[in-house]
Amino acid sequence: MTPTIRPLTAVFAGEVSGIDITQPLNAEQVAAIEAGMDRYGVLVFHDQPFTDEQQKAFSRNFGELEHTAGGNVTKPSEKRLDPYMADVSNLGLDHKPLARDDRKRMFNLGNQLWHSDSSFRAVPAKYSLLSGRVTVEKGGQTQFADMRAAYDALDDETKAQIEDLICEHSLIYSRGLLGFDDLTAEELAMFKPVRQRFVRTHPVTGRKSMYLSSHAGKIIGWPVPEARAFLRDLTEFATQPQFVYAHTWKQYDLVMWDNRTLLHRVTRFDDTKVRDMRRTTIAGDAVTVAQLAA
Repeated sequence: MTPTIRPLTAVFAGEVSGIDITQPLNAEQVAAIEAGMDRYGVLVFHDQPFTDEQQKAFSRNFGELEHTAGGNVTKPSEKRLDPYMADVSNLGLDHKPLARDDRKRMFNLGNQLWHSDSSFRAVPAKYSLLSGRVTVEKGGQTQFADMRAAYDALDDETKAQIEDLICEHSLIYSRGLLGFDDLTAEELAMFKPVRQRFVRTHPVTGRKSMYLSSHAGKIIGWPVPEARAFLRDLTEFATQPQFVYAHTWKQYDLVMWDNRTLLHRVTRFDDTKVRDMRRTTIAGDAVTVAQLAA
């Protein structure tokens, strides 16, 4: 059966029905989902009780899975999930909520900042697919902001100003915004900044978008304070309510989004409660700009 997509907002985001994505898909179904992603940027699937293997199998319809190494401070011996499943939960190896002062928990609080997954990698991610295995009743929404619509709303002067800008992205910058600077020499090397274009063009639709993220801490050729003030102002502009869809999770929702065109963040919740969220990420296939040595 070909899936049906219903728009969730006037600007972007769609709700998909008429398909069981825990089972193998045919080429027509995969093409319909890809076309939906190109149009809506975010797709919501309800009642999809995935196992990890089923989630990975569905994700591989859209490209290679991104390895999670280099995206957190969790040691390999502390990981609950396999290397191709990002653990976006608040849980430790014992499957219980992490302590308030746990280093992994404090690092993961950065997910409450507006960001694009893996913009801190030289080759940034294409899609993210997040499965709500255990959700919370209050808070813990995932908010999405459409950087295509935000770009379209800019005045011509600002569009010209940002057209050729190059930014540096790193987890060092986003975690530093929260005061998390307790990084080892090994982590500092792992989180070495990479360069990304500020304005990206979608390879299918041709629409332009701003590649903003809390991971962006510098604009090449600009004084750092000026760059950060400028990035802050544009982020505030781009995350106004008219550009935002907020997803309230139900158990077994699967939400899929395009990191090339959207920002997202999680809202606060009572993290003494179990929230088990598991993400697969589709790797990108090209750098956004020549990666020059720092």
